[in-house]
Amino acid sequence: MDKRDRINKSEKELQELIIKEKIDGISDAELGKKYGVTHKYIENIITKTQGLNISKLNVSKKIKTLQPKSFHEEQTSVWSFRQRGNWATHSGEYRGNWSPYIPRNIILKYSDPGDLILDYFCGAGTTAVECKLLGRKCIAMDINDQAIELTKRNLKFSVQSDQDSLFRQESIDNIYEPQVMVGDARDLSAISENSIDLICAHPPYANIIHYTESNKNDLSSLGFNDFLSEMAKVAKESFRVLKPGKKCAILIGDSRKQKHVIPLGFELIQVYLSAGFKLKELIIKRQYNCKTTGFWYTNSIKHNFLLLSHEYLPIFEKPVENPQKYLMEEKATYGNITPYSKNIKIEGTPKEFETTTVWIFPEKDFDDLLYKNVVERYSSEKKYSFIDFGASLDYPNSLNLREDTELIYATLFLANENSNINQVKHYLNNLSNLVNQVLLQLSKLRYIVIQTSDVRIDDFLEPLAKDITDFIQDNRLWLKEIIIVTSETNAYQNSSDELVIVHQYLLVYEIKHE
Repeated sequence: MDKRDRINKSEKELQELIIKEKIDGISDAELGKKYGVTHKYIENIITKTQGLNISKLNVSKKIKTLQPKSFHEEQTSVWSFRQRGNWATHSGEYRGNWSPYIPRNIILKYSDPGDLILDYFCGAGTTAVECKLLGRKCIAMDINDQAIELTKRNLKFSVQSDQDSLFRQESIDNIYEPQVMVGDARDLSAISENSIDLICAHPPYANIIHYTESNKNDLSSLGFNDFLSEMAKVAKESFRVLKPGKKCAILIGDSRKQKHVIPLGFELIQVYLSAGFKLKELIIKRQYNCKTTGFWYTNSIKHNFLLLSHEYLPIFEKPVENPQKYLMEEKATYGNITPYSKNIKIEGTPKEFETTTVWIFPEKDFDDLLYKNVVERYSSEKKYSFIDFGASLDYPNSLNLREDTELIYATLFLANENSNINQVKHYLNNLSNLVNQVLLQLSKLRYIVIQTSDVRIDDFLEPLAKDITDFIQDNRLWLKEIIIVTSETNAYQNSSDELVIVHQYLLVYEIKHE
């Protein structure tokens, strides 16, 4: 036996030992420590041998309840769930699957009993299970035949229609068994045009978690650009099968490379907009109580990066008629928007730095803690300038910046009641001019931080943070972070069909110095 054969044999024996101990219930952390292997190595072995990327093997779920103990529909633009949710057959064993609270909220908010719902990335069947519990018809598809078998197992329970009457006082007369099949989300030819009432799906993220070992059609193995290209086919098919006026909900997150964010979420939103959809809501899904401590806290400060702790849940709508193009004015009716600098006195430092991409502050100290975290992290010498793009156009030209400025903090907000697409474009042009000006004038500049928020225009959502990242394309800038900022309050009584927008964005650009 030559050296290569001995290596292959020992590798095979190691993998067999790991699978055996996984079946016995040994955790990934224990296995990694025992055999000196990474979490990714264990994950790859399980995916290769089991055909599924799951965290536990040979586990049968005992159903304790068919409904969550407590549930309320989300009313704001930030969703977070204290518990992942383990009613019915739900579990977190399928890596990367979403909390059942997400499809439950989407289904109740955007569909009616008896509606037909499509999930073309069904994974372990979370959406299909919720459809069955809530009296909706469902088509559940996945490219992985083993995932389809797992979904079928998770649907093996019975439910009585009268058990569901506590939700919204809905009258659920029938329970429907989901239609489960192997299928490719890029080809929905088996589904008729304008036949789906709601699309509710959680795509794989580009080359982050691999769900199959060798399936060439698995989108989870693709790089960033190829993933978006293939998702364009998914978006086109989604638009075709969805009924006009109905919704399509997609959960997606960002990625990171070389300590800088890759805005995968904004890019995928653009893919669906390009397919003809309009954006109705942009929800932020944050990890509950995600806080780095110890090693991660120290390294977050030392290496100046934040732990990704948010995902995007855009709610798209297929227009009832062909979407009208915005008619641009021949001449802008707005005067020149003059940004003005303002003095903000910052004393002391925060007791503890924020180290994730979701910053949550108490309302009374919101601005104080926000400014302190930005300045302390991105201006070591405290040489910064605050610049405001006010809604009023009457500000004097008082943009006087120190030559040694390290940090520019710019705020750009639009009022919901007065905004239109022309004003958005006007503000973006002025912001771009400001960025170009400070890059030319300030040789010591290290960061530009832009604070903004989404705005509603003509019953749809204009994603201003996405607009800014699309518009500011400058080789001298590198997008370092997309930070979500919100307050701790939950005191929102919302009677409208629209969600209350409670989050803002910080777009952190790093200056490239040659």
